[in-house]
Amino acid sequence: MYGYQHITAVVTGASKGLGAAYARELASRGAHLVLVARSAHALHTLAGELRQAHAVRVDVITADLTERHAPQAVADAIGALGLEVDLLVNNAGTGSVGPFLGRPLEPQLRSVDVNVTALTGLVHHLGAGMLGRGRGGIINVASTAAFQPMPYQAGYAATKAFVLSFTEALAEELRGTGVRLMAAHPGATDTGFFDGTTASMDPGRTDSPATVAAGTLDDFARGRSLSYPGRASNRAGTWVARLLPRATVARIAGHLNRGAGFDDVRDLGPATT
Repeated sequence: MYGYQHITAVVTGASKGLGAAYARELASRGAHLVLVARSAHALHTLAGELRQAHAVRVDVITADLTERHAPQAVADAIGALGLEVDLLVNNAGTGSVGPFLGRPLEPQLRSVDVNVTALTGLVHHLGAGMLGRGRGGIINVASTAAFQPMPYQAGYAATKAFVLSFTEALAEELRGTGVRLMAAHPGATDTGFFDGTTASMDPGRTDSPATVAAGTLDDFARGRSLSYPGRASNRAGTWVARLLPRATVARIAGHLNRGAGFDDVRDLGPATT
């Protein structure tokens, strides 16, 4: 059983939502933290809360992970702090909902920058140190959306499919090295993902960030390579996508998302990531 006491864990996207929940859960288990996100004020507020509540070390690195140089900058900042990373939680993510050709391109590209490029860069920069030391862990937060094409969330689901494939492949490459990888696949989670748009989630079908964070860390501690935190139906929902033809899965997903109004999404204000 993996223990979190006194390890140093990096959490990306830690300023709010699921990232903040991972930070709180790790601190409650005795981990020291490096919090990474764009919002310095939110990070420092959370850091102060965690230091006071759990007497752990918490460092803050402000970074915009849409920028190509950000993973190297984060790794350099960690090195300047004199820290060795035991666990990387690649949680930062963003996505766009609505018809792909009817929505602005920039959010689609930003999703690839954060969900794919930044995640890959951080794994490379921080994972190399872990490999050299012969120990460490990486949790890449994907989604149940990784298992099927999703009309009206086409770009987002595609980025999460990358995270799943990348994590599974690299986990096999690193088998026996002392470095473990796990892909986490939350379902609908109450994180404000659709804030700023007319889209919404059914509150009766969403998990809390705290529940997802605890489930993810429990699964990693048990040595699992895949995690389906939250309600049991999250995992069951991925079975259909693996049993039916891909075209059928896409039609079903499109029907469900049209039923949820995702084909007619309008902005209400600044986009939230």
